[in-house]
Amino acid sequence: MSSCQPLLHRVAEKSRAPVHFTIDGQPATALQGDTVLTAILTQHAQLRRNEFSHEPRAGFCMMGACQDCWVLTDSGERLRACSTFITPGVALRTEPVDAVAFASGGPA
Repeated sequence: MSSCQPLLHRVAEKSRAPVHFTIDGQPATALQGDTVLTAILTQHAQLRRNEFSHEPRAGFCMMGACQDCWVLTDSGERLRACSTFITPGVALRTEPVDAVAFASGGPA
């Protein structure tokens, strides 16, 4: 699958209010009530790349039990994308700067 093609395609609930945010500095729009995971995957083919293997990741358990969907905000806060709702103006990063710090929960 091309990295330009979104992994998820919205087929219902298209009338909810838009929520504007950024992904890696690029403007994006989700819908009110979307999780961060849904917000990113309706824009991109992957949620992030694994901090050690660099393989694409898109979440795994989808219920907050694993560690596969962590993403960062521009301020360095880690969010569990499958259980965090998108908020207006949030600036998300899908690629951590420092993989070891990211994996240990420290600043990126």
